[in-house]
Amino acid sequence: MNGDAAALWPRVAEGLRRDLGARTFDHWLKPVRFADYCALSGVVTLETASRFSANWINERFGDRLELAWRQQLPAVRSVSVRGGAAAAERAATLASAPLPAFDAAPAATNPALLGFDPRLSFDRFVVARSNILAANAARRMAMVERPQFNPLYLCSGTGQGKTHLLQAIAQEYAASHPTATIILMSAEKFMLEFVGAMRSGDMMAFKARLRAADLLLLDDLQFVMGKNSTQEELLHTIDDLMTAQRRLVVTADRPPAMLDGVEARLLSRLSGGLVADIEAPEDDLRERIIRQRLAAMPMVEVPGDVVTWLVRHFTRNIRELEGALNKLLAYAALTGARIDLALAEDRLAENVRSARPRITIDEIQRAVCAHYRLDKSEMSSKRRVRAVARPRQVAMYLAKELTPRSYPEIGRRFGGRDHSTVIHAVRTVEALRVADSELDAEIAAIRRSLNS
Repeated sequence: MNGDAAALWPRVAEGLRRDLGARTFDHWLKPVRFADYCALSGVVTLETASRFSANWINERFGDRLELAWRQQLPAVRSVSVRGGAAAAERAATLASAPLPAFDAAPAATNPALLGFDPRLSFDRFVVARSNILAANAARRMAMVERPQFNPLYLCSGTGQGKTHLLQAIAQEYAASHPTATIILMSAEKFMLEFVGAMRSGDMMAFKARLRAADLLLLDDLQFVMGKNSTQEELLHTIDDLMTAQRRLVVTADRPPAMLDGVEARLLSRLSGGLVADIEAPEDDLRERIIRQRLAAMPMVEVPGDVVTWLVRHFTRNIRELEGALNKLLAYAALTGARIDLALAEDRLAENVRSARPRITIDEIQRAVCAHYRLDKSEMSSKRRVRAVARPRQVAMYLAKELTPRSYPEIGRRFGGRDHSTVIHAVRTVEALRVADSELDAEIAAIRRSLNS
């Protein structure tokens, strides 16, 4: 695996060079070398000769490095750049070696080459009630026969398997279409390449490359919504692919109708095929995933009560569950500790706190209505009497405070109100909390009920 990861570094580096620009890349990242990859922890270690450079790269480009590596190797969890005497000595021994030969070819990739994770296949995707529609639709998209629904839009919260299905589609499609042109990229990368092409005057090449794809897979579409020029280009790309009867798969963390600032024409295209939800994983699915992981490691002994404990405490998504299991296995492997319930509770206490389900707008509305003895329908009603309007403003304020939702999203959940109404409510309640101790106490009480 370490050798495979090392072979991926030129591809990662070339993507960074395109995204960051040649000048920035050549100055900071060109001297960086691949050092190590730990498959157990998912940590990639890179090195450069100077500690100063290493610290600067970690601070300024750390997130970009992680994103670039995950696009090539989804199992990567973090990237660290080290520098200093050891790295300098290693760099000196490699000084005479040629630098990675960056491929100037388009980013369209053939899954027969490195860049796709063979572990992220259909065979290793555990199917249950919560994801069966998405899984079956993904298989249809990869078949030789033309799919019944195109495009395919997969939506779920983070860590539920969307990216796994994208990789599985790409690899399965490549197996039955060995000469096909396949492009798998994040929506953010689509946006960065589009902006880069505009600035460099190379839009024709950008358009031609995407429209030549037999299968285009775009991950995390929500990150480019609201950017008008990018949406326009995406719309034209979709139209051309659909006209040419090419295949398109898109993922996002919410259904098309819930995406902020989406042009109606693009919304129509995204909704025109099949929208398949992946719901939160049920207990049986989470347990089967852990059992599948452990079956591949027969030398590792994890008692049944530990498996049950993991299933009970990591309910939000699969990524958190697998991360907790990896952390436990890594600790046992590196320290020689025996895995038991006491070790799991001790080592994963912080993970458990982080994995507690997040508060939703619906829960906030219910808690506010319970406190003020209102019917929940009042949260969406047009009534403006103080006894209804003030609790509604409190609920909007708490929705902004306790959830990651934007002002337009919150407004939609309160009867389709405009984002300016939500902003006004938040500012009003903020001011009242300072001047009105009774209201401040009421809001504190509602927050305690939500946290409990």
